[in-house]
Amino acid sequence: MISVLVADAQPLRRFGFRMLLESAPDTEIVGEAENGTEAVRRITELHPDVVLMSISLPGVDGIEATRRIVAAGGRSRIVVLTTSDVDRYAFAALRAGASGFLLKDVRPEELLAGIRAVAGGGAVIAPALTRRLLDAFADRLGDDLCEPVREDPRLEFLTDREREILVAIGHGLTNGEIAQRFTLSESTVKTHVGRVLTKIGARDRIQAVILAYDLRLTRPV
Repeated sequence: MISVLVADAQPLRRFGFRMLLESAPDTEIVGEAENGTEAVRRITELHPDVVLMSISLPGVDGIEATRRIVAAGGRSRIVVLTTSDVDRYAFAALRAGASGFLLKDVRPEELLAGIRAVAGGGAVIAPALTRRLLDAFADRLGDDLCEPVREDPRLEFLTDREREILVAIGHGLTNGEIAQRFTLSESTVKTHVGRVLTKIGARDRIQAVILAYDLRLTRPV
């Protein structure tokens, strides 16, 4: 059973999420929060598998709440809920440690699928949307995208192939697309991706994408 906590300022929206989660056979809602401070406290107490976190929370907003939860080493994986897929705060939330984001008007089956994906260690954002998001917020990734590749101690642990895989992840490629590019089986790619995430200390592919951009391994096209 996947335990979920909902953090949203709107009682009616929280009620809707509760009804949906209680209707699914593999999810349960274990708590609610109406502001960021309460969200951080309740997540620390309840340790839910997944948190549906609204960006627009009173007081401590969803971005800062996400940052505090991740910094504290909590195991809960956070899905940020936004009003737009190019919400100007969405990328900041991902950098704070969220595992993805969904629109607040997402269809019920898509929300449940996203929750299951994140609970299983994946990310909510599809590769095509990852590209759009990163392109839209490329200017937030650094002052000068013309700078050379930045060296980072984490890269020293990667083999040449794993570094290539990281660059491919940074471009938003799926495992199947990576397999085609390097003439590998998808199972081999999956193994490489797992090793890359472990070595760079990334929670999921989205965090790997952000690192690839931060280190200039990947640039918007």
